[in-house]
Amino acid sequence: MVKLSAELIEQAAQYTNPVRDRELDLRGYKIPVLENLGATLDQFDTIDFSDNEIRKLDGFPLLKRLKTLLMNNNRICRVGENLEQALPSMRELILTSNNIQELGDLDPLASVKTLTLLSLLRNPVTNKKHYRLYVINKIPQIHVLDFQKVKLKERQEAEKMFKGKRGAQLAKDIAKRTKTFTPGAAVQQPEKKKMGPSPADVEAIKNAIANASSLAEVERLKGMLQAGQIPGREVRQVPPEMVEVEEEEEENGVVHMQREIQTEEGNGVEEMEEDVVEEVQGKVEEVDVKEVEVEKEKVEEKEEGEEGEKQESEEDESEDDDMDEDSPVNGS
Repeated sequence: MVKLSAELIEQAAQYTNPVRDRELDLRGYKIPVLENLGATLDQFDTIDFSDNEIRKLDGFPLLKRLKTLLMNNNRICRVGENLEQALPSMRELILTSNNIQELGDLDPLASVKTLTLLSLLRNPVTNKKHYRLYVINKIPQIHVLDFQKVKLKERQEAEKMFKGKRGAQLAKDIAKRTKTFTPGAAVQQPEKKKMGPSPADVEAIKNAIANASSLAEVERLKGMLQAGQIPGREVRQVPPEMVEVEEEEEENGVVHMQREIQTEEGNGVEEMEEDVVEEVQGKVEEVDVKEVEVEKEKVEEKEEGEEGEKQESEEDESEDDDMDEDSPVNGS
């Protein structure tokens, strides 16, 4: 992409076109945003922005001379407000092959009272119901729409369709705009439903922890909680939304553990009350300390037993020595 700078405008081709208008050629530079157009010094009747990457029709300074805008083959999806103030002489606007979606997105063009030719061919908006009559009603001074002359019969039909209260309501319903992001506005994130354990589930978990008698059993309970299972109850059902996500990821060759899916939706251990988690950790430490003490007692008993046996063997040896000293020598 190339920024629309003053240097680019000065270097671009400038010529007199076949209808004897002074034209500036900015075609095919992949320009993303309209800016710095004051560098044209309002010396052109026509500016050709075809084959670029422009998304919004705005950013114009006051250009009193400009009569024709060629914007075909861009990505325009929005039309800026107050175009009539920046382009008071614009008569022809070519928006062929862009991305305008809704009829309401064309409403800003209604204020451009000098506009007589408009092309919206190959835009999604042309497939909307009552498209042509809606545009004729909104821009009554239009003479040519999509390179077809607006007939008197079409004007009468448009006037009849959108006349009175019912017609005004119909125009309002048709003109519903797509929701677009407004710069500076806060982005609203959809609220996620928290699906943590119920009070009954918490009570069941506490009871299972209190009844655990070994480290192995506590670890088993911890594994069940991470898998979304409640001790003493049936396996918790996974919501349909999570099942759809899991199936879609498996189709892409990605296999996720149930624990990871539940963490994303707010289900796992992270959504559990803090007292339950602390109780699990406390139980693990308690059982661990007990087993360490039991092992320590066994070691001490073993050491005491070994010392006792050693003392007994030493006493037996001393007794044997005493008996040897007290026994009479033969022939004495």
